[in-house]
Amino acid sequence: MGSDGSAGLVTGYYSPRGRQRRAETGRPRVPVSTLSTGSIDRLPGPSRRGTDRWRRQAQELPERVDRLADAYDRQFDDRDRFLWQWIYALFPEFTLSSVADEHARHVRTQKTILTMYVTVLDDLLETHGDRATFLEVCKCHQEGLEPDPDRAAVDADTVEFVQRVWAAFEAGQEGAPRREAFADVFAYDLDQTINAVEYSAVLSSTPEMANITGARRYDSHNMVLFAYTDLDLMYSPAFDLSDFGALRDLVWDLQEMARIGNWVTTWERELGEGDYSSGVVVTALQEGVLAPEDLAEGDHERLVRSVRDHGIEERYRRRWERLHRSVTRRGVEAGSVDLDALVRGMETVFEFHLASEGLK
Repeated sequence: MGSDGSAGLVTGYYSPRGRQRRAETGRPRVPVSTLSTGSIDRLPGPSRRGTDRWRRQAQELPERVDRLADAYDRQFDDRDRFLWQWIYALFPEFTLSSVADEHARHVRTQKTILTMYVTVLDDLLETHGDRATFLEVCKCHQEGLEPDPDRAAVDADTVEFVQRVWAAFEAGQEGAPRREAFADVFAYDLDQTINAVEYSAVLSSTPEMANITGARRYDSHNMVLFAYTDLDLMYSPAFDLSDFGALRDLVWDLQEMARIGNWVTTWERELGEGDYSSGVVVTALQEGVLAPEDLAEGDHERLVRSVRDHGIEERYRRRWERLHRSVTRRGVEAGSVDLDALVRGMETVFEFHLASEGLK
């Protein structure tokens, strides 16, 4: 649920520290994955709530995450600790109703650690352009492979930190009641998220390949929503597998809604940063509204005006509306999980973005 964001619903998270360093280095930043950021007043759906609600719900991190956050701060300056606090506070809003009460806090911690893992991988490509280290640390979650910190051209300290994060995540999974039942699905869905991270980086370096089919099929996985859902199911003893297809069908639409929300609220900033992976910009490139050589010229105001004049952003807002109507009127029932509650929770995610605007 990939962004500047960390993976998952954190996509679109804009770190002041990362912004300052990018200004100094000239390196663009492409987010991974969370929902929309910035103003969503243009979108239909939930009304905006004040920052008071967010401040009330912001919480201290659990000890396991806090230790990792301390280690992260000692090694990196890409992200503020607020990011981990923000996503940790947000997870209960869209946790599946099937998660057993006794596991709810632990699942929340596990998803926060997974977010940190994907975020660091994202930053390796999008902030640092370190493909060698990225490929090496990807071995952490790939069965039968082991990263080598001493491998030529890789950052040994980063490899060791990512190994620590993944080891913490894996250790936390040992007590999952249905880990084995959903292990293969989780591994597959996590691979899709990492593939989306790589796709965004390749697209930004090669804008000539831009196409909306690729953006919808690949880039939406930046939201990490499928992997988050899999984790919930591992801690859902009463979940009936006969409901699995209906749940995943809904998650497809919710994940696209999440990505559209991100696209329409961040594309202007990302365009100025050299990130061309937003569906809004991809559509502009595919339809000839923008050309790759236009991007190189760097006339940001003219580029934004061209996109707006062609109504591309408005088209995505209308698609968000159609998807929203579809998921709220679908009428599909699942006996072991509350699908309507999941839809409502994802709507709340938009409100949290607004409530935390200026804080992230």
